[in-house]
Amino acid sequence: MPMKELKTENESFLTLERRILLKSYKLTLDKNRCVGCEICSLACPKEAITVSRVEKNPGEAAIKPSVDVDLQKCHFCGICDVICPFGAIKVTLNNENLISVVEKETFPLLIRKIEVDVSKCEVGCVDCEEACPLDLIKVTVKGKPVESLEALADIEGEKPKVNVKIAKEFCPCCRLCEIKCPEGAIRVRKIFTGAIKINRDKCPEGCRDCVDVCPITGTLFVSEADGKVYADDRFCVYCGACRVVCPVEGALELERRRIYHTVVRSGAWNKALEKLASPMIVTKELKARGAVKALESVERRMGRRKSRNE
Repeated sequence: MPMKELKTENESFLTLERRILLKSYKLTLDKNRCVGCEICSLACPKEAITVSRVEKNPGEAAIKPSVDVDLQKCHFCGICDVICPFGAIKVTLNNENLISVVEKETFPLLIRKIEVDVSKCEVGCVDCEEACPLDLIKVTVKGKPVESLEALADIEGEKPKVNVKIAKEFCPCCRLCEIKCPEGAIRVRKIFTGAIKINRDKCPEGCRDCVDVCPITGTLFVSEADGKVYADDRFCVYCGACRVVCPVEGALELERRRIYHTVVRSGAWNKALEKLASPMIVTKELKARGAVKALESVERRMGRRKSRNE
């Protein structure tokens, strides 16, 4: 049976398919979740993903970058799937989300650490839900939306139970919900930490393209005082969409200093890390991994020596 390939695209999805004998590979990019950041393109080992700045009409807001995947270059390895902080890409084999590089520990999963203590939540409060820029949080009481609270009378004075549901697989961990929560009920650890800097002397007068495409409300904003762009890195997820659309090189600097991920042994992650993070962090992680390997080697030798003595 010959290999069959198919690439289709509409307003909502970009889909690539490859069928070889009994194996059916499929990559789906959800354009509604994709923010046009640079992370997947940097991590792709085959350079199959391109992220491009979309030209805009004068006086109009900037449009988020476009993302395309070259079917001829794509190996359906799934690296783009696991590295996307917005969960916008899904790669499957025979309709199952099986990523071999993750199973072999040559590429890690991102760690999304989000904790919610609903015992602290006040009935009627939806501050976290309203703060989420990606509409990933839903607050309910007794299984009903908070909008219908008037129908939720206390039973014998008992406080109704609040439930906070977060679609974690799509959450880039910006921490807006944590900071906006008045009761301190939410704790979020960022996936990516780093630094973002606006060189305002290089910014074109009146330009706000980075602000227009930033997926996290309040990270980039235009000051009323001087009309310049400023950054609040408390909320920045360091995705790089702003850098893609910036029309002047060096006007916006972004650096990823740490990536929280699961255990990885070697392989594809090393090359991806070199492109995603600063050289200092790459060196630090590789040294740490080398130390772990050395320790494991010593433990194996000690184990063999102990078994011989017994």
